[in-house]
Amino acid sequence: MNQPLRSLGIAPNAWTVNQAIADITRPPKTPQTATLSTETKTLRIDWTKAAIIVIDMQNDFCHPDGWLAHIGVDVTPARKPIAPLQNLLPHLRGADVPIIWLNWGNRPDLLNISAGLHHVYNPTGDGVGLGDPLPSNGAKVLMAGSWAAAVVDELQQLPQDICIDKYRMSGFWDTPLDSILRNLGKTTLFFAGVNADQCVMATLCDANFLGYDCILVKDCTATTSPDYCWLATLYNVKQCFGFVTGSPEILTALQNPNS
Repeated sequence: MNQPLRSLGIAPNAWTVNQAIADITRPPKTPQTATLSTETKTLRIDWTKAAIIVIDMQNDFCHPDGWLAHIGVDVTPARKPIAPLQNLLPHLRGADVPIIWLNWGNRPDLLNISAGLHHVYNPTGDGVGLGDPLPSNGAKVLMAGSWAAAVVDELQQLPQDICIDKYRMSGFWDTPLDSILRNLGKTTLFFAGVNADQCVMATLCDANFLGYDCILVKDCTATTSPDYCWLATLYNVKQCFGFVTGSPEILTALQNPNS
């Protein structure tokens, strides 16, 4: 008598097995296609292969009591993505598009952090750098599990969302991001968060190098850098690494699936 087949793995990268058989055909998900307008081309996309990566919308970068504010940066621009993300993310969840929160959250011992990375956050050596407590509230700068590394309160994280700590400008270095995306069968990636010209751009570039389709969500992305950095980011994404669109265009695509 044949034993029933049981599923192993995460669809679409799942097998069905019993004592005698391993079915490794991985049946594909039914495509859910739509047409998405971008600043350079009209895209035909499949929502079952899409995910959005929200980068560094955390207190150290976006809150008035965080690390950036401590060193004198006006974080007002970094807060601009909050409202459009509040509107967009529930619609993406409703379409079963994974929400991936990619936050800078270091190990407590900082063993994988080089001197060069320390220098970015403490260039004189006597300031408040990685792992040091913020004078305003004692939270340790960019430390996993701390207030400093937590997503701002205005953005809701739900249990089905995916949370990944990163330790570089790029979220693909030294993290499980690539493995998770490949296991989930995601090839089209939307990018949001801060800073556009730093961590967002570095992660998007690496995604492009790894073969992912990259789409920057313009109104859900921002930077505290000068305007020329923002303009250069938009230019380079459109010229070399992918496409640029906005949350209204994504909402239109979600509401008008292709037949």
